[in-house]
Amino acid sequence: MSIYLDYQSAKPVDPRVLAAMLPYFHEQFGNPSSLHAEGDAATAALEEARETVAAWINATSDEIIFTSGATEANNLALIGYALRNQDKGKHIIISEIEHISIHNIAKYLEQSGFKISRVPVDQYGRVSLSKLKSRITPETILISVGYASNEIGTVQPIAAIGALARSQNIVFHCDGVAAEGLLSLDVQRDQIDLLTLSANDIYGPKGVGALYVRRGLRLKPLLIGGGQERGLRSGSENIPGIVGMARAAAIMSQEMALEVPRLRGYRDKLITGVLATIPRSFLNGHPQERLANNAHFRFQGVEGESLLLSLKQQGVAAMTGSACTARTLEPSHTLISIGLLHEEAHGSLEFTCGRFTRAEDIDRVLEILPGIVERLRKLSPLYQGNKG
Repeated sequence: MSIYLDYQSAKPVDPRVLAAMLPYFHEQFGNPSSLHAEGDAATAALEEARETVAAWINATSDEIIFTSGATEANNLALIGYALRNQDKGKHIIISEIEHISIHNIAKYLEQSGFKISRVPVDQYGRVSLSKLKSRITPETILISVGYASNEIGTVQPIAAIGALARSQNIVFHCDGVAAEGLLSLDVQRDQIDLLTLSANDIYGPKGVGALYVRRGLRLKPLLIGGGQERGLRSGSENIPGIVGMARAAAIMSQEMALEVPRLRGYRDKLITGVLATIPRSFLNGHPQERLANNAHFRFQGVEGESLLLSLKQQGVAAMTGSACTARTLEPSHTLISIGLLHEEAHGSLEFTCGRFTRAEDIDRVLEILPGIVERLRKLSPLYQGNKG
């Protein structure tokens, strides 16, 4: 049986979520914009889902905009807010370890005349509040920092960043995707103005997401059409997907208190076992302030891709770097930002546990990984243990 430990890249749809979605593909197929009974049923499902997603993050239903996923939500948050509010200033701050979609949106805004500041992080990937504050200028209109790293799992001091932004009257956007289902998301507590969400990261379907927009904020729509989603996201709503996202949020809210400690136990066993049995192995990311399901290592003298292929031959799926940047040969920008050399970054390996991970999966990885690393090191001209 194969072992899947790449839950940060993609998650299977929970069967309970799929069951909730199925009627909306055939029996209840109406369009919420229609005025007949089928349309009314679709509208009721849409608004019920909006209430559920809003309750998940302590928002109100009129503050939820459904999108095609997290990337679209990030685009609407940053570009939509920047273009709508550029008369207030044209300076935006992001961190150096944001998701690649945020970095590429920032490049687009730079080409459109905005100034972007990128705040460095420490060796664990944490944003320094003092360095963030030092980059604020009278022209700053937006700060964007992800709740946690999708690669090394480090959790940011989001409440403190939100408080800083609110005290400076600067809008705060947070990409919450990596933290979904692992940490409590509360836009009121953390003073978040714009929050990006994804359905798949809570075992819902791919191709669905949402953006929380604090009441009163004004954004420029990026998709022009029939004016759905308060005019901010035109296009017929994906009702099966939205219903699935809401069902996934409800399940996650009910089960998170038991699921997270279980995942934390797997993570800690993996970290302790790898560091104890494989010499010159290191943990990337913060040792304590990290996601409950994330174990991210680097191994001296071994290529991450070689590790992945060897694990694949043994039926284990893991990841090196981010799935969203896996098509490039460049080392992860997150690993370079925390101070790793290129060869160190290339020797990294990420395991992320999830809802369907079993205790024996972790045992199996701990059984085979030391032998794989030892074999690859014997073939490696980079491993210091082979010299002299």
